[in-house]
Amino acid sequence: MENNYTAVLVAKDYDKVDGYRAYKSQTKILSLENETLEIIAKVWSMTDDQTTELATSLPLHQVLDMTIFICSGLLHFKEAYRYPKLYNPDSPCIERIGLQGSAMTVSVCTENQNIDEEIQTFTHIINNQGEILGERLRVLSRMLKEMGY
Repeated sequence: MENNYTAVLVAKDYDKVDGYRAYKSQTKILSLENETLEIIAKVWSMTDDQTTELATSLPLHQVLDMTIFICSGLLHFKEAYRYPKLYNPDSPCIERIGLQGSAMTVSVCTENQNIDEEIQTFTHIINNQGEILGERLRVLSRMLKEMGY
């Protein structure tokens, strides 16, 4: 990811839990970003010259990991009103999610120079899309229960 971060939430240690590629993965970061009137999920990979680039296709386990990442963020924003800045600047880590003997750390991206404004916009978008997101989350919940999870 470039130095001018626009992410609101990140999992910068994703390479430690990336399926059978764990600890040797080129996929380094998951992020959720504001883009126009939507929140965009992105997967960032490391190239051979050590720069980051946006990945264009995802293995199935990464799709599920992104879903876990998104749900962690949505869960945080249900209670974020408790914080004046919608997150705790002294502890921007939202959750550490255990996967494959390590953990994916979901955090507010404090490297984003405009995080205080961006997180307000992010929350506004989530609230405006509550019906759309809620419908899909209920379908996902039902299907997971039907599958025995």
